[in-house]
Amino acid sequence: MSDNNDQQMADDWAAALAEQANDVQPAPLEELTDDSTPITDDERRKLDTIMDIPVTISMEVGRTQISIRNLLQLNQGSVVELDRIAGESLDVMVNGTLIAHGEVVVVNDKFGIRLTDVISQTERIKKLR
Repeated sequence: MSDNNDQQMADDWAAALAEQANDVQPAPLEELTDDSTPITDDERRKLDTIMDIPVTISMEVGRTQISIRNLLQLNQGSVVELDRIAGESLDVMVNGTLIAHGEVVVVNDKFGIRLTDVISQTERIKKLR
C-alpha cells in the first residue's frame, strides 16, 4: 500500500512540476562556450567523493531579535513578529548559506518550495569572504 501512496505522491509532484513548466518562458542568453580543459580521472574520483556528502537545506521565513525575558514569556498562542512582509519570498539556505529565494507550494498536503531566484555562484563565494 505504501508503494501506491509513494507513486501517487511522485505523480502529483510530477504533475505540479509539469504545470509549472508550462508557465516558464525561456530567457534570451548569450551563447556559452566551455574553454576549460576536461577533468582528469583523479579529479573525477575526487568530485564523486564529495557528491554524496549530506548537506542541510532549510527555508527561512524571517528573523527577529527578542530579549531573553520576552523569550521566556512566550507560550502557546504567542505571536512573534518577523522582519518579512507577508508574501515576500523565503530564503533557501544550505548549511546556513543563502543560495536562493523561493515561494511555498503545497502538493498533496506536503509543503515544498518553488525557487524564484537562485544566487549566482560568484555572489555566494563573495559572501564567504
